[in-house]
Amino acid sequence: MINVNHLTKVYGNHEAVSDVSFTVETGKIYGLLGQNGAGKSTTMNMITGYIAPTKGNVMVDGYDILKDANKAKALIGYLPEQPPLYPDMTIREYLSFVAELKGVKKADINDHIQSVMEQTKVLDMAERLIKNLSKGYKQRVGIAQTMLGRPEVIILDEPTVGLDPIQITEIRTLIRDLKKEHTVIISSHILSEIQEVCDHVFILSNGKLVLSRPMSEIGEDLEETFIRTAMKEEEN
Repeated sequence: MINVNHLTKVYGNHEAVSDVSFTVETGKIYGLLGQNGAGKSTTMNMITGYIAPTKGNVMVDGYDILKDANKAKALIGYLPEQPPLYPDMTIREYLSFVAELKGVKKADINDHIQSVMEQTKVLDMAERLIKNLSKGYKQRVGIAQTMLGRPEVIILDEPTVGLDPIQITEIRTLIRDLKKEHTVIISSHILSEIQEVCDHVFILSNGKLVLSRPMSEIGEDLEETFIRTAMKEEEN
């Protein structure tokens, strides 16, 4: 579904991401795990076409994310760490606006946003202004907008940061539910989150991919590997 080929991103003298390559297959949840500053967000921004790599490329179902941007981006729903919400809109207004931007047919918009609101459990808040929502509900709205247009891949950058324990549990359940219809990629610096929801893990350290393995083959080794890479980052 997605082929990441030798991605490198350089800012001045700093190499934020260094020669990262991996493949994402359909119908799984992938976790991009690493300490803050490991290069997770930069990698996600390159995968989604928000920033261009210094070297390398990203292919989404055969489309280059930069050369075939419209076709490739139509296959991706993306939620950055700071959800791109409009606080003075209601949930329904905001999702209708995003659906139009994504090219959902006008005749289908009402049914479509009704469906994603039900899936993300924000339907009872549909007429409430976004600025009056809790952080957990704002995150749900952010995830709802990624689902509009029915993209094949949903990418979530640190989806549970700043949430309370109950909200974290609810968002993790929602992420697992997304797998029924989408391939999902999440980033996190929280080991337990990746262990709980992901089928496959990529560990980034200092901008480099140091591990790519199915969760079923790792078990307790993941914690040891993550701690070891974190210690190396601190040494550097």
